[in-house]
Amino acid sequence: MDLATLVSFTVIAALLVISPGPNGVLVAKTVPTSGKAAGFANVAGFVSAFYLHGALSVLGISIILVQSAQAFFVIKMLGAAYLCWIGLKALWDAWKGVGAAQTVAPAKRQRTLAKAFAEGFLTNALNPKVSMFYLAAFPQFISQTQGAIGASFVLVFIHSMLNLIWFSAMVMLFARLTGAARNLTFQRWLKGVTGMVFIGFGAKLASMKP
Repeated sequence: MDLATLVSFTVIAALLVISPGPNGVLVAKTVPTSGKAAGFANVAGFVSAFYLHGALSVLGISIILVQSAQAFFVIKMLGAAYLCWIGLKALWDAWKGVGAAQTVAPAKRQRTLAKAFAEGFLTNALNPKVSMFYLAAFPQFISQTQGAIGASFVLVFIHSMLNLIWFSAMVMLFARLTGAARNLTFQRWLKGVTGMVFIGFGAKLASMKP
């Protein structure tokens, strides 16, 4: 794989990463309420899910999801249901006034990190758009004469590192705003907006056609 091919893929993947989506919203929700470490756990979940999608794409399972309307529908609805569940939970927290006084205590830090990782992982693992991105990208950037598996995971690595850099920077930014974000009114406002955005992403995903 030559340098021009790598640069072309990097530009396309970077545009996908920095475009608004569920990952950025999840980080914006997690850091002010659970801390910087939980935000990085979200990011670790994102990266792990990309390697899962990359492996599925390389093994051809993702092709089944695209070609089988029934399989695609099941995966799509699971992803949409999860995003909507996050949104509804955030709206409920906003309505009930869950705020700074209910921030997770240090003794529960490990459980919080695991939950944050799971949220990041599932937000991406249950999103068929990621698999379809790889299915669209691999044929364009990988030659039939080169090792498809090795070249494919090079592209997955680039995509995952772009996500790691971008969302780690976002975690640091929100961590600097944590003091203001602990304000109860701000937290309720943030949870309300987060809930509506996640429900919107879920509805959009549910209406997406293969």
